[in-house]
Amino acid sequence: MKKALIAGTCLIMVITAVYLANSVAINKSYSKARIMESPVNISDIKVKTMDGNEKQLSDYNGKVLMIVNVASKCGFTPQYTGLEKIYETYKNKGFEILAFPCNDFHSQEPGTNDEIKTFCETNYGVSFKLFDKIKVLGDEKSSLYSKLIVYPPAGDIGWNFEKFIVDKNGNVVGRFKSKVTPEDSQITSLIEQELNK
Repeated sequence: MKKALIAGTCLIMVITAVYLANSVAINKSYSKARIMESPVNISDIKVKTMDGNEKQLSDYNGKVLMIVNVASKCGFTPQYTGLEKIYETYKNKGFEILAFPCNDFHSQEPGTNDEIKTFCETNYGVSFKLFDKIKVLGDEKSSLYSKLIVYPPAGDIGWNFEKFIVDKNGNVVGRFKSKVTPEDSQITSLIEQELNK
């Protein structure tokens, strides 16, 4: 009788343990699914133009965006050529580039807004949107970049010219490190895919 009781108790404990383990796994899976269903959206963010005016990013809803932190004295600065090239290719199809000068990496963007604008226009013929200089690292990180860096692989910006692609609804759909050039097929394919939606 005792043996049967002990065996029965053990069986109940095993069943309970399996049930609890499955419940935890289901809850973890559900949490992950909910996170994946909550995209990183930037529509509620306000930024400043180079003239110091506020711009609501929801104004760009309906367009596909590339957001990029730029610098004038960086090894990647020649990517301005590629940025202007893809801007010219896709701008009439609903594509915009929003470039944010940043001096966080070895002080490679030391100039004023006017100096940055003149440099970009004179040396690279830049015609896409340049915004007020911002911080992408540390306690003074802009609200825009506080949101952007949540997109996987989540984490701080690694260097100048890191690129984010944003869909027509303001959702971040792609993140590319500095070494990936603007004309890379990974980027242009994603832009075309989002433009065609």
